Amino acid sequence: MSGSLAARLNASAEATATTGNSASSSAEVRRVESSADEAEVSGCVKAPPPYYDVFINHRWVDTRHTVARLLHDRLLQLSGGRVRTFLDSMSLRPGDRLVEGINHGMSQCKVAVAIFSEQYLDSEFCLHELAALVEARKVIVPIFYGVKPSALVLPQAVVDTHAPRDVERFRVALREAKYTVGLAYDPATGDLAELVSAAANAVMQRIEQIESMR
Repeated sequence: MSGSLAARLNASAEATATTGNSASSSAEVRRVESSADEAEVSGCVKAPPPYYDVFINHRWVDTRHTVARLLHDRLLQLSGGRVRTFLDSMSLRPGDRLVEGINHGMSQCKVAVAIFSEQYLDSEFCLHELAALVEARKVIVPIFYGVKPSALVLPQAVVDTHAPRDVERFRVALREAKYTVGLAYDPATGDLAELVSAAANAVMQRIEQIESMR
């Protein structure tokens, strides 16, 4: 990944952390005002960006066609369409800006699901997203998909190719995830339907808790 893209991811992470769990009324007001200004200039009204309740942080090559997509669909079904879930392959459309779209999903979500899989730690996107979610103090439900929490150690290749500041952010985020109660799954012996059901129920419970406190 290029240095410019990493810089944009860092900027997105800082914006998400600053926003925190409030992602909120002031941000919504600014978004509405911005949309109004643009409409006035262009002569047309633009639809506001979609709102998301859940953000799924995952490694595309490991989980896109399994737990990530199934969890996305299960949450939609379980909530009767009320809960909107950001999953890159489902939520981003041709022409969308990748980093801006991901940051939008992270900044708004009430709950994030981090799916740690075999190749997760090799992805700069996954690590930046996790760091941004932790820094924004989002509720994170970890799924250890074929890996153990003790395996969440930053690879030396990542340490050697990233700035010390990013390395520290990644390590803090992984340490936070490692000590958060999550769901464990062994692809060789586990029941995927049970995992998806348990994860969806955990997410819905967290959302209900958050909404009840407002």
